[in-house]
Amino acid sequence: MKGSLPSRGVATLLGWGGSLTGILLFVALWEWGSLAYGSFLLPGPRDALAALAGLWQAGEATGAIWATTWRAMLGFALAGLAGTALGLLAGMSRTLGRALEPVSTVLLGIPPIAWIVLAILWFGSGSMAAVYTVMATTLPVTFAGAQMGALTLDRRLQEMAEVFRLPPLMRFMDITLPHIVSYVFPALVTALGVAWKVAVMAELFATEDGIGAGLAMVRVNLDTAAAMAWIVLVVALLLAAEHGLLRPLQRRMEPWRQAGRGGH
Repeated sequence: MKGSLPSRGVATLLGWGGSLTGILLFVALWEWGSLAYGSFLLPGPRDALAALAGLWQAGEATGAIWATTWRAMLGFALAGLAGTALGLLAGMSRTLGRALEPVSTVLLGIPPIAWIVLAILWFGSGSMAAVYTVMATTLPVTFAGAQMGALTLDRRLQEMAEVFRLPPLMRFMDITLPHIVSYVFPALVTALGVAWKVAVMAELFATEDGIGAGLAMVRVNLDTAAAMAWIVLVVALLLAAEHGLLRPLQRRMEPWRQAGRGGH
């Protein structure tokens, strides 16, 4: 046990070091592109940060962050709950799975811009259109992950649990849930990234506030530095949601996976 603690610390440091290296490499390429193509076409990291500081001082960033965050997270949460529940049911019932799979494929094939147009026609301009668009575009992703998790359950483990007469709750917590979670969480991470992108796109057309509305304004003003500042803000919010919400929840629900990583 004592020997495992330093190894986990080293693994954590190596993980953070690898992430930091990737970020620094991306920033270096960004700076090189700015120098090569000019700051008007591609503002550098310093220009973007300066523009972001200006947006923050003007009070524009705070309200935009709140508006985009609650729209993206509400649509993502609704899609996560509905998609996971329907996916599990479809995975456990072949009949229901055959009925829902084509619907999921059709929904996944509809481009987000088409959902935005339909949402504006149905709900009018405003937050409801953005939330609905996020939900419609991310639900098929969570559905597919949950369905695959239910379909690939090891029947032999289920039969062994029946032979040893494990209580239903123990069977669910120790066999069924860990397997399904290993499929659901990657789908949720993917859906979260889609949710932020689609929320900003919907705001660009359907709302008067939020990061998307800010991008629409800088497009009119041809302010590429401010546009990059808004993009940096979106990426920061996505990383905060993923590593501050989903990843900690995944570590709590998959302790065996983290133990396996620490052992290496």
